[in-house]
Amino acid sequence: MSERATREETVNVVWSGNWVAERLGVALEGGDELGDLLGLALRRNPKRAHLLVSNVLGKHVPQLPSVVHGAGYELGERVRALLGPQEARRAVVLGYAETATGLGHAVADGLRDAPYLHSTRRPVAGVAPAGGFEESHSHATSHLLLPEDRDLLAGGGPASTLVLVDDEFSTGNTVLNTVRALHALHPRERYVIVALVDMRSPADRDRLTAFAAEIGARVDLVTRAAGTVALPDGVLERGQALVAEQEARAPASARPSVPVPAHVTRVALDWPAGVPDGGRHGFTPDHRTALEAALPAMAERIATALDAGAPDRGDDHGQGADRDRDRIPAGGHDRDRSPARGQGQNRVGDQDRVRDQDRDQDQDQGQGRVRAPRRVLVLGFEELMYAPLRLGTALEERLGARAEVRYSTTTRSPVLAVDDPGYAIRTRLVFPAHDDPADGPGDRYAYNVAGAGFDAVVAVVDSTADTPALHAPGGLLARLAEHTGQVLLAVVPSYTPTPVQEPAVLPEPLRGPDFSSYAPDEVGWLLQDLSDTELEAPTEEREEAIQSGGAHYAESLPVEYQPSPAYQALFTAALETSAARIARAVGTVTETVLAERGPRPVLVSLARAGTPVGVLMRRWARHRHGLDLPHYAISIVRGRGIDATALRWLAAHHDPADVVFVDGWTGKGAITRELAAAIEAFEASGGPAGFDPEIAVLADPGGCVRTYGTREDFLIPSACLNSTVSGLISRTVLRADLVGPDDFHGGKFYRELAASDVSNHFLDTVAARFDDVAAEVDDATKELLAADRAPTWEGWAAVERISEEYGIHDVNLVKPGVGETTRVLLRRVPWKILARRGAGPDLEHIRLLAEQRGVPVEEVDDLPYSCVGLIHPRFTRGATGADGRAVAGGSPVADGGEAVREA
Repeated sequence: MSERATREETVNVVWSGNWVAERLGVALEGGDELGDLLGLALRRNPKRAHLLVSNVLGKHVPQLPSVVHGAGYELGERVRALLGPQEARRAVVLGYAETATGLGHAVADGLRDAPYLHSTRRPVAGVAPAGGFEESHSHATSHLLLPEDRDLLAGGGPASTLVLVDDEFSTGNTVLNTVRALHALHPRERYVIVALVDMRSPADRDRLTAFAAEIGARVDLVTRAAGTVALPDGVLERGQALVAEQEARAPASARPSVPVPAHVTRVALDWPAGVPDGGRHGFTPDHRTALEAALPAMAERIATALDAGAPDRGDDHGQGADRDRDRIPAGGHDRDRSPARGQGQNRVGDQDRVRDQDRDQDQDQGQGRVRAPRRVLVLGFEELMYAPLRLGTALEERLGARAEVRYSTTTRSPVLAVDDPGYAIRTRLVFPAHDDPADGPGDRYAYNVAGAGFDAVVAVVDSTADTPALHAPGGLLARLAEHTGQVLLAVVPSYTPTPVQEPAVLPEPLRGPDFSSYAPDEVGWLLQDLSDTELEAPTEEREEAIQSGGAHYAESLPVEYQPSPAYQALFTAALETSAARIARAVGTVTETVLAERGPRPVLVSLARAGTPVGVLMRRWARHRHGLDLPHYAISIVRGRGIDATALRWLAAHHDPADVVFVDGWTGKGAITRELAAAIEAFEASGGPAGFDPEIAVLADPGGCVRTYGTREDFLIPSACLNSTVSGLISRTVLRADLVGPDDFHGGKFYRELAASDVSNHFLDTVAARFDDVAAEVDDATKELLAADRAPTWEGWAAVERISEEYGIHDVNLVKPGVGETTRVLLRRVPWKILARRGAGPDLEHIRLLAEQRGVPVEEVDDLPYSCVGLIHPRFTRGATGADGRAVAGGSPVADGGEAVREA
């Protein structure tokens, strides 16, 4: 055995998860390869403080490009062997943004003949989403699917296989969300799920088995390694406290006080025409062939630029100090524990290799040749992982022994950095986003780059991200220049898909009495009629599916609650008591809209809670001003956005600038934010511009909007009931097998409930008080128009506080205000009700419903709302009894056949 090999065997190896494991008791349980594949870090996340950091993904840990691409390629070859060549040719590969976009592409390479698509968080002008899903544990949850070819996800029909690729399985929720959504759109017989590591619990594995049996499809798993993460009790809270302690000690987000511009050499890649920059819109085998042919020439251009700009060895600019001290290895620990054992390195071996390269390069210098950099990092950009990875593999092959090439990418994900050999994220660079992201400006990160001793960094971005912010002092390029002697910039042209053609004919609105019990001139429903479709599911089943990630709440309907005589009497009494109060709020919000958005606004209610308010606003405008305002109802779905077809219909018939969106009330402001993001995404995808996302509401107890009738949290009787106070219309439905890309979202008309309908009685009772409150409305409107009505978001802050105080850790399960609490008791599985001490008669119906369902009501102080409803945070089907009343405990239901197979 050689002396060097002996040194490599006897060096003290430190696992890059030790620091977290020792402090929090987190452990990886499984084979030895788990420690090679994964390290541990911490992050500020309300659902999961620990982060599994891959050593072979090329995201947080710089790794040899050949190792990164090889890891995915090998998995793809295993999928090809599983399916066989013929079935592999008909498969479609889908990767997840942002961490698995490159891995998924490499898996598609291993299949050889399969097209590839990855999800994205970047809306693209001219491309309407073909679907989407939620990633509940992520810092950025919503994924879009934007294939240029709308038939790509259909593949070869039901017999074709969909291959889903993620870097890790932690719970499997994301995969369940995706398969459920796509199976409804394009049912198929087989799915293959691919990941580097499978870290699911036994219960999560059982859920996937049961789900596969439910949809009648075969689901195969292909992974590099499997195990579980052992988490002691209280680890989330202790992890969050540890993150706060470390950040207070040495804030990792600090930027240099005097940023300087970077000297950057731009490399002209000559990217092959017609080849996409990645899989955001689809990547075909023909694209792969064209790229493979072009890679050697592009690598040659980068190598030439590296040679031409390499600083003299004596130049300490940017990274001389890093070179003179013990440098942090690329893996962020004392040995790069790569599964490719021959690729491993430790400090002694790494420095030996550097000295060997020094001798070779000194000989080149003596022969008149320019010395190449010893260590080169190819740095990709967020979702743009595959293009820089393949440039890295080609550069690695081109430079050979002359230099060590590493690859990693920047990321949106904030992770704590700790400079310790037993921690996976040793350093982080913080810089502003530079691609004008749809969700607004924010910090971005590059990990294990500072202090890693890179002589040169080749930053690879797409042209969308080649903005002034990239080049500004304090931007990414300037931050890189602080830690290396040479910065190169290679820009890949952002692929522009062919714009989607608008449908020739848009559907027409539905109107009463054929759809709803409202008069035809009161509202036009921009919905499709699904009245003959069975959509209702028991409350418990819906709640379990929603919280487990198996279904979205808009894919089914709750069974319509039919009030008891006592509850119906309470509604009638509440309406009589509050009619003047509601009329005053209706008049105030309508007058504010007419003053600021008039003279003839187009009222567009957010169905269904906003619809009675929109009808009342229309009645006020006609009663006081003789105006006959257009009024429509439109669907918006949390996590899925607004009905784009309905927006196109509105733009075709009205000026978008005249549209005023109307809702009943604000809770924590989730729909307010959803609407703003949805309008921005709609315009970014090529939809008509000009819609104002500001919502006008009857009541704004959460302080979330500028246009409101009141900010008091009081009983609005229309919140007490479901369809029987909303024109007999269900809440809206969005399911891929029922709603196509050019359809309106769906809804049901419950004609059979006509005997219980009080929709028009509610409207008539309130409208009868218009004259009584006219003077008060005039005074209130003048006061509001002169006031500072900027949103305070007080309600959102309260919801976040309650979520943490009660150990829920999910703001979506906290429903503030009288209206939202009523919905929790009528439609969801309630856990408990928080009532502001002394709230009074506005909560009589809340207390009655809570008593009927066996839900405790807790009196609290310092509540900005009259009440808050808490959905059961760890729901299983045993959380309520057969009668729907809350019970103390329960256990998950696990059933299903052997539909999931390990491969």
